[in-house]
Amino acid sequence: MTTQPGSAYSMQKSEERLETHTMSVLVDNEPGVLARVIGLFAGRGYNIESLTVSETEHEAHLSRITIVTTGTPMVIEQIKNQLDRLVPIHSVTDLTVMGNPIERELAMVKVAGLGEKRVEALRLAEAFRAQVIDASTEHFVFEITGRQSKIEQFIALMQPLGLVEVSRTGLAAISRGPDRM
Repeated sequence: MTTQPGSAYSMQKSEERLETHTMSVLVDNEPGVLARVIGLFAGRGYNIESLTVSETEHEAHLSRITIVTTGTPMVIEQIKNQLDRLVPIHSVTDLTVMGNPIERELAMVKVAGLGEKRVEALRLAEAFRAQVIDASTEHFVFEITGRQSKIEQFIALMQPLGLVEVSRTGLAAISRGPDRM
């Protein structure tokens, strides 16, 4: 793994294993909050693998930020503690620690092709339950929703069939069970 100078990842010992964690952060929906959260990651050299943000409680003006990051257990704990200290943050929940969160992502995948490649792209899309949301005689745009691994596999299969472009939303996640995070 190559690291940037000043990155928290360069400080980790080689025997420590990296873990990927999904965190849900409830924040005030106001200007600059996302920049402060991202600044915390950038300033300490932490990487964000996926980021999704949207207002989730209109009356309370609260937004939910879903962040996927990777680090040693110590780095993950530092991230959670530092996020908890930011003023506009109401709660930080490590969904990975809570256990087996429900995680989904949406992607739009543009594929151009004719003949057999076009037929094969449609066949695979049906197998993956991807929807055609735009089409012409020369291309398709598919919408696919699911686990990141499903989307990665679909994209890999579309590559030789004429993959042109991919747009992904980032991960949305929620804990299992009846309790609020």
